[in-house]
Amino acid sequence: MTKISRALISVSDKRNIEKIVAYLNQNKIEIISTGGTYKKIKESSENVLEISEYTNFPEIMNGRVKTLNPLIHGGVLADRDNEQHKKDMNKHEIKPIDLVIVNLYPFEEVVLAGADYKTAIENIDVGGPTMIRAAAKNHQHVVVVTDPSDYDELIKELESNDNQTSLSFRKKMAIKAFAKTAKYDHAIHNWFVAGEDELNLSAKLKQELRYGENPHQKAKLYQISATGILAAEQIQGKELSFNNIKDADSAYNLIKEFNKPAVAVIKHANPCG
Repeated sequence: MTKISRALISVSDKRNIEKIVAYLNQNKIEIISTGGTYKKIKESSENVLEISEYTNFPEIMNGRVKTLNPLIHGGVLADRDNEQHKKDMNKHEIKPIDLVIVNLYPFEEVVLAGADYKTAIENIDVGGPTMIRAAAKNHQHVVVVTDPSDYDELIKELESNDNQTSLSFRKKMAIKAFAKTAKYDHAIHNWFVAGEDELNLSAKLKQELRYGENPHQKAKLYQISATGILAAEQIQGKELSFNNIKDADSAYNLIKEFNKPAVAVIKHANPCG
C-alpha cells in the first residue's frame, strides 16, 4: 500500500476538481498545481502551492515549460525501494509525489472545431503526457488519475485504506493512463498525415451487445469518437444487438440529409417508412 502525502494536479478538464481538492484538504495532503489549475483550486482552497514556487523556477515560453523539472519528475519517478534513488532524492532535495492527477490539452476537440495550424500545434500537450507516463511507469509507488469520472473511485479507495492505495488500484489507473496517452498520440499523428496512406485508430468499449449479426454470436461495440449514433442515449427497451446498431446508424445517416426534423423507419439497413 502507498500512503498519499503529496499530490500534483494539472488539468485542462476541470470538472469535479473541487471534490478531490476538498478530500485532499480534509486529509492534509499537500497539493502542487500549475497555471489555470492553480487559480481554479485557489478559489476554494489555500492548501495549494504553485509549481513555480515549488521548483523555484518560473513557467516560461507561454507555459510550454512548467512541469519539465527534476524536482517534479524525480518525485514522480523515484523508486522508493531503490537505495540509489533515495540517496539522489536526499542529495537533490527531491520530495516524493504520490498522486498525479493530470488530463491533457483538448487537441482532438480543438481540431474538430476547425482550428488553424498554429492553434492545433499549441494544443499538443507535452508536459501532461510526460507526467502521466512517468506516474504510470512508477505505479508500484504512484497513482495516476487521468479522467474526472474516476475521482469518486479514487476517494473511495483512499477512504477505505487510510489514504493509501493498493497496487491493484494503481495498476488499473496506470493501464487507463497509457491508453489515454496512446489515443492522444494517435489523434495527433492522424491529424499530421490526414489524406495520406497511414491511419492509426484507437477504440474504446462502449457496450456489450445482446448478440452479433446472428443470435449465436457474441458482440461488443467500440467507439473511436462519440459522434453519430454512438453519441445517442438509449432511453428504454432491451439491450441492442449488432443489427439494431446497424439499423440505427442507417436511420441516423438518412435523416442527416434533411434540414428539418425527420424520422426514418429502417429494417435490415433499408428505409421502409
